[in-house]
Amino acid sequence: MSAEGTSFASVAAELIALSRWCCERGWTPATSGNFSARLGEGTFAITASGRPKGALGPSDVVVVDAHGRLARPAAGRPSAETLLHCQLYRRSSAIGAVAHTHSRAATVLSRGALRAGYVTISGYELAKALSGVTTHDEAVLLPVFANTQDIARLAEEVEAFMSAHPPVHGYLIAGHGLYTWGASVADASRHVEALEFLLDCALLEGRSA
Repeated sequence: MSAEGTSFASVAAELIALSRWCCERGWTPATSGNFSARLGEGTFAITASGRPKGALGPSDVVVVDAHGRLARPAAGRPSAETLLHCQLYRRSSAIGAVAHTHSRAATVLSRGALRAGYVTISGYELAKALSGVTTHDEAVLLPVFANTQDIARLAEEVEAFMSAHPPVHGYLIAGHGLYTWGASVADASRHVEALEFLLDCALLEGRSA
């Protein structure tokens, strides 16, 4: 179930809790990362830019429209990567929340895999925590995109890949981090935890090889 039609206050509280939870695990160092959830009438709530994710309050969550523009007055400004969230919400009404983290594993693996264009993880039972994955034998493919300040162009690249290679459970930006999503904030949280665990395993495997 998506966050469609739910109140801003309840969605903001969920995003603040998710932000703090990720920060406690070291996945959003400094002010990195961003989190969002769908609201009604083509809007969504997203964490404000430049705020430490372990210390967010209600004023650190803003509301934007489908084009990433502020939909109501706010003290903060939307994340610089808001258009990446917009792309996902436009793509599927089933996506109710988006999470972006900057863990060490995601950052290091994405740099090393940029030339190949993807990270593939297989053989791990925890892959079944991802929606639609029913066996550990299924390979989880995370495309890797080059980092850029041109977020609109990056959103177009993500859209093109997802159109050609469904299903995709998340993606990596080289030297930057992980994007994943779910039908609700709870689903996005589960996907973050599962993918970060799998990326950790892949990083450890590479070091021991």
